[in-house]
Amino acid sequence: MFDAISSQASKLISLTNRVKKNYSKTKLITITSGKGGVGKSTFTANMAFLLSRRGFKVAVLDADIGLANMQVLFDLKPQNTLFEYIDGIKTLDEIITKTIYENVYLIAGKSGYQYTTNTNSFIFSRVVKDIISLNQFDILLIDTGAGLNDYVREFLSISDNILAVTTTDPSALTDVYSLMKMLSFNKNKLMVCFNHTRNYQIGETIANSLMNLGKKNSLNEDFMVEYIGNVSSSANISTTGRLRKLFANEFSSDETTKQLQMIIDKLLKNIH
Repeated sequence: MFDAISSQASKLISLTNRVKKNYSKTKLITITSGKGGVGKSTFTANMAFLLSRRGFKVAVLDADIGLANMQVLFDLKPQNTLFEYIDGIKTLDEIITKTIYENVYLIAGKSGYQYTTNTNSFIFSRVVKDIISLNQFDILLIDTGAGLNDYVREFLSISDNILAVTTTDPSALTDVYSLMKMLSFNKNKLMVCFNHTRNYQIGETIANSLMNLGKKNSLNEDFMVEYIGNVSSSANISTTGRLRKLFANEFSSDETTKQLQMIIDKLLKNIH
C-alpha cells in the first residue's frame, strides 16, 4: 500500500527522481482526476496534440491499469503495451508507438489486463524513470486511472507536476479534496482545472473554496492549489471522441480549444 511505504523508501524514490531529471530534458506531468467520467483522458490526448503544435515532442503513458483507452482516442491499435516491457518481452523503444499526429507518441496500456505483481516493488515508477532516461521527449504526460488506488498513488508519488481535472459535480469535488489531503503530506502544490464548466470564474471560485476548506482542516500550510483554467461543454468534444478524432485538431478555432490553449499556457509556467 502507498500509505505503508517507509520513509526511507519514499526518500529513495524522490532522490532517484531528482537524479534522473539532471540527465534528461523530459518534463513529467501527471494528470489525474479522482472521480472517473470527468473527461480526463480526452483532456490529456488533446493537450498532447496542442503541446506538439507548440514544438514539443510529447509522449503519453496510459496509466489506467486494466481500463486503458488512450489508443481509442488516438485511433491506434498498438502491437505492444507497457506490460510487454514490464514482463521483459519487448524493449522500451518497441512499446513506444508513433501516433498519426506529428511529435505525439503513446505508451499504451492494456484494457482488461489484471496485473498482480506486488505494488510495493515500484515497478511502474521504474518504467516512468526509464522513459525519462531515454531523453527523447520534451514532455511525458501520465494519464492515471480514476480514484486513488495503489496504482494511481504510485504514479503520483514520483511526480512534482500534478494536474487534477475535475467538474463541478459534488462527488468529483469530494474526490479532488481527498486528493488534496493525500498530496499535502509530501507535495507542495496541486494544479487544478475544470472540465464541462461554463466559465473561468466558476472554476476559480470553487478552487479557492477548496483551498479555504483545506486551511480550515489544517492541511499542510505550505501546500498550494493552483487553478489554471476551465474548458466549457461542447458537442464538438463528444462528436470527435466518437469518431476517434481530437477536437483540438478538428476544431482549432473553437472556444473549447482556445480555453485548453490557455490552460497549457499556465501549465507550462508552473512545471519544473
